[in-house]
Amino acid sequence: MFLTTSVHFLFLLFLGMLSLVLLLILAVLIYSFYQYRETVHTSRWSEMINKRISEVIVYGENTTSVDQNFSEASGNSLFRNLFLQKLAESEKKFSGTAQDELKTLFHEYGLQEEAMKKLNQKKEYLIAGGIQELTAMNVQDALPKISPFLTHPSAQVYQEAQYTMVNFKGFEGLYFLSSISTKISEWQQLRLLISITSIPENSNEIIEEWLESSNNSVVIFTLKLVRKFQILSLYPILIKLLDHSSAEVRIQAVQTLLSLENSSTITFLMEVYPHQPLEVQKEILKVMKKSKDQCCADFLKDQLLNNSDPAIKVYAAEALCSLGKQEYLIKISGDKALAEESVQIIKYALQEKIC
Repeated sequence: MFLTTSVHFLFLLFLGMLSLVLLLILAVLIYSFYQYRETVHTSRWSEMINKRISEVIVYGENTTSVDQNFSEASGNSLFRNLFLQKLAESEKKFSGTAQDELKTLFHEYGLQEEAMKKLNQKKEYLIAGGIQELTAMNVQDALPKISPFLTHPSAQVYQEAQYTMVNFKGFEGLYFLSSISTKISEWQQLRLLISITSIPENSNEIIEEWLESSNNSVVIFTLKLVRKFQILSLYPILIKLLDHSSAEVRIQAVQTLLSLENSSTITFLMEVYPHQPLEVQKEILKVMKKSKDQCCADFLKDQLLNNSDPAIKVYAAEALCSLGKQEYLIKISGDKALAEESVQIIKYALQEKIC
């Protein structure tokens, strides 16, 4: 009796496990079929959308007839999101009339609604994508909805919001710099700089505020802004940044001082040189190489002969080369009293013709 019960139980257990396996297989097959169907649809839709975009760019919206299949698919939410994505991607590749035609297509099919919906999503990539699409299609009415994302915890999201503000508002869109606490990446700094084409005449006060920010990346970005627009009036403020706690800020300040081409810059840099960290000293020597200012020749000779750091010696030799001091370098390289390391550095500088 006990044996019969055990066999019956094992049989039922086997049937249960077999049923579960069959259900899993069925679920996988259904999912795979669904994925396959979606792939087929996406591929077919991509062809339709690419064709439609190409026709509009080449012939214009008013001279093209809409395919019936395209019209039918345009009501599908997946199709509309794919359409929106491809319009945003295409906008980056074209300019002028072609861009205008793409935006007309965007408004004709009411895709603004699709992009706005993404701003209400929880997934970061969807929010960032929606902001990108609204920016690409120049939907300035979306600014009030986008601006709160400037303080979003996700870098992917707040960086897109920053770019949108600057893209739409120009210099005024940079006002978030006054309160931002997160780091601005180098890539983001480049995007923002490219988007700024001019600055107002009365902008010095706000720029000075950014130069005094506790956020080092804000200071660094602002220094690049000063370089781009050659804001000569800020020269005295830049000098103070050579006492900044961040070596990277000091390095950027050195580069910016040189770009403003003040006649006293090299003399000033020689004065502050001894008080700078090694990284900044190297940058100062690089700047002297670029400047080709003869007033620093003796200073560079001293660094080459008396500084104990090999990198400093290399930069000093390169800078002397840029000043046309090859004869001097050749002469001292033959001095038997000169350390072998210094001789090799000089020969390298002369051989490479770095200057």
